[in-house]
Amino acid sequence: MIKENQRTLNQINGLTDALILFPCMLLAYFIRFYILSGDPGHIGLSYYMVATLCATPLFWLLYGLMGLYDSFRSKNFLAEFSLLLRCNLILFGLMLAFFFVFKEFHLSRWTLFFFFALTTLFIALKRWMLRRILRSFREKGYNLKHVLLVGCGEQARAYYQAISRDRTLGFCVDHYLAPHDCLPGLSYLGTYEAFPKVLERISPDEVVIALEADEYPYLQGIISNSEKNGVKVSLIPFYTKFMPSHPVYDEVGGVSLVNIRHIPLDNIGNAFVKRTMDIVGSLLLILLTSPLMLFAAVGVKLSSPGPILFKQERVGLKKKPFYMYKFRSMRVNDKQTTGWSTNSDPRKTKFGAFIRKFSIDELPQFFNVLKGDMSLVGPRPELPFFVNQFKESVPLYMVKHQVRPGITGWAQVNGFRGDTSIKGRIEHDLYYIENWTLLFDIKILFMTVFRFSNSEKLG
Repeated sequence: MIKENQRTLNQINGLTDALILFPCMLLAYFIRFYILSGDPGHIGLSYYMVATLCATPLFWLLYGLMGLYDSFRSKNFLAEFSLLLRCNLILFGLMLAFFFVFKEFHLSRWTLFFFFALTTLFIALKRWMLRRILRSFREKGYNLKHVLLVGCGEQARAYYQAISRDRTLGFCVDHYLAPHDCLPGLSYLGTYEAFPKVLERISPDEVVIALEADEYPYLQGIISNSEKNGVKVSLIPFYTKFMPSHPVYDEVGGVSLVNIRHIPLDNIGNAFVKRTMDIVGSLLLILLTSPLMLFAAVGVKLSSPGPILFKQERVGLKKKPFYMYKFRSMRVNDKQTTGWSTNSDPRKTKFGAFIRKFSIDELPQFFNVLKGDMSLVGPRPELPFFVNQFKESVPLYMVKHQVRPGITGWAQVNGFRGDTSIKGRIEHDLYYIENWTLLFDIKILFMTVFRFSNSEKLG
């Protein structure tokens, strides 16, 4: 049933995507030639609508090739929107190239730009609404993907708990196989040897295999029986906790290798884009906040004796130390290298408490970004004292030093600031490092503005 539902959903998606194109072209034409008072010349609206009709199969083809009609139930909306934006940028480039080469076809480039901007906006909005509707259906027990779970070790339990916590994902484990009955509340159908007979009796939408290391001799038989019965198979390896969220595979002499820690920012193109955004962004923010920084500098100087800026050694990219700048918010003290400050810290001045409340003390870090010590977005840099402490006690802690530290980050906008759970902070930092995209950075920056405008510290 789930396959039929997915086909129907794909057809609805494809049809509504196509229907959205025409009002978007109509609105783009109206903006270009009526709001902006352009001259359409001898080309009327009908010409643009025919061009849209001719381009519709190209939209369907590229959307299909890029996976926009695949199931997105287990992926977040940001991933779908990123793919949609990429597809539309490619299509926009193709259409511009076509009209440049075939000059006898005249189409306003501004109209095309508005068309693709509106198309991206409205198709994204439609898909977001469709997600909300489907999540609501799944929460009520409809449109579920029925799963047969094979295994009951650590990874099998983690998978079962994850889908049980979030019913909106639309997965339902009906039965499971294991060496013994070990998952209370689930229908136990026997040991792994019973798998062929179980598939003859039930028809799951998917088989999820989560065997332990010593159970892998059963793997080949389970996969071959699943494929023989035409059932989709997903595999959770016993070493899953060591793998990144998006593993990259290499091949050496016909042998496949999995890169345990794939970092998108290792790509020179991605690194260039991020660094460009940091330079442009930090320069712009320095200019915009310069009056505020002047006010803070005067206030710090008048509030207590000592320097205006507070320099503190932190550990950055590739474990290299650097000095992070802040406006001094405390009286001069000798605890700057070993302690986290708190909201009730007696060392704070009254003016220091004010600038900390609104994160004004963090503004000099834009100069750290401009220098290249930091990024606008990334894991927050730590004191050497804590780095030496946590690298021994917190798994994967040192991975955060494979990218530039940031003024704000995914951990901070999710509440992990200051003296909070280091484990939770690292989990969010690792997620950011392994899933970096430019859109993800922009999302975090917007979340920072809206969440911390009410005086919360970055940490």
